[in-house]
Amino acid sequence: MNVVLASSSIDGGIGCWDLQTGAEQLRYKTCASPPHGLASIGCRFLACSQLRDPSAASGHVLYWSWSKPQAQVKSFPAEPIKPLAGNSEGSYIVGGGSSGDIYFWEVATGRLLKKWHAHYRAVTCLVFSDDDSLLISGSEDGCVRVWSLFMIFDDVRKQQASHLYEYSFTEHTLRVTDIVMGYGGGNAIIVSASEDRTCKVWSLSRGRLLRNVVFPSIIDAIAIDPGEHVFYAGGRDGKIYIAALNVESTPSNNYGLHIIGSLTDQSKPVTCLAYSAERNLLLSGSEDGMIRVWDVKTKNILRMFRHSKGPVNNILVVRLPYLLSRAEPKVQASSRRNEFSLHPPLEKYANSSDEDMDNRAIITLPDTIDLPSYLSSQLINDHIKQLQQQGSSAAAEMEVKRLKLDGQRSMEMFQQLKKVYDNLQEFCVNELLDGQAIEGSKGK
Repeated sequence: MNVVLASSSIDGGIGCWDLQTGAEQLRYKTCASPPHGLASIGCRFLACSQLRDPSAASGHVLYWSWSKPQAQVKSFPAEPIKPLAGNSEGSYIVGGGSSGDIYFWEVATGRLLKKWHAHYRAVTCLVFSDDDSLLISGSEDGCVRVWSLFMIFDDVRKQQASHLYEYSFTEHTLRVTDIVMGYGGGNAIIVSASEDRTCKVWSLSRGRLLRNVVFPSIIDAIAIDPGEHVFYAGGRDGKIYIAALNVESTPSNNYGLHIIGSLTDQSKPVTCLAYSAERNLLLSGSEDGMIRVWDVKTKNILRMFRHSKGPVNNILVVRLPYLLSRAEPKVQASSRRNEFSLHPPLEKYANSSDEDMDNRAIITLPDTIDLPSYLSSQLINDHIKQLQQQGSSAAAEMEVKRLKLDGQRSMEMFQQLKKVYDNLQEFCVNELLDGQAIEGSKGK
């Protein structure tokens, strides 16, 4: 069952509706989220950052299981967290801080694995690539940056590199409001929106700007058509603009270059967008508290959901786990027990007894290995688990030294065997030549 989830900056909870029937499901209580602060973690549970006062020096993160309206887990990070994102498997959570720092937690243990300074101002958006090897961040400083997770966790490469990011796109002049990413891992496109009234399309493989689209209004939300022919941009003028991603599309003279049309039904600003690829539907949230479901082919509204109060600032379309979508009390009770055990609170620091330990290396690899920048999440996870089992970065460093020593010994043994082989070959050749010389002298 696909469900629509929506939250607000005002404490109206998280609304949940069946996308197909429109029936309201469970409402999750006590939620006042910032934009991009609502995330489904591996479709196992909900996580949401809480920031009731934007100027507050502290905030928290709440977890909900699918089957209970009350938040089950409450975490207190070192600073207010605005955007949240989880990787596809739900094994890691990243959060963007008001200081510009990015936090990287392990879900199963709640451990803070890494923290790094990503931007000069607050982080506004966080998106994983479809293969989970890259993280893209946007900020109030107008910058969009691409991070290789393998680089982030490799302290040797970090020391050698002049910067941690793969790319830093600085063409936006004002705050970045939203980021979406296409398919294809390191070959995907990135679309970013900003308060400068532009959306920019970037090539990840080339690391450069492909297209700049100027809109009549500030754009706060974007969504990509799964076929990547167009993208949708929600404006503060209440319109959802349709912009072309391919060169064959004919632009509309009504709006400007690359803009081929619009969807409109309201005068209130569009605050968030989500796309349901399964049914080819576009969902929009607005400051009027309504969620609209659009048929993108006919440009008609199929249904509308009303949030309890306040403007809608986050929308998710999530496929519920099969067992949770069935009304079977025994199964749900079992699921609740399993869900609760999966996600302890997030640690405030990398070592809760020492806040300075958040710079401890989790992965240290030998600099003699030539590894690509873009690696799959599975390989990254394998390295993380292996070195965490050793207890510390010092253990990892000792392991690296041991491997280097073993390699050196193997090389020395190889050289010795090569020398023996060369001597043996020389002896055999000499014996053969001597034998031929003796036979020749006898023949004379």
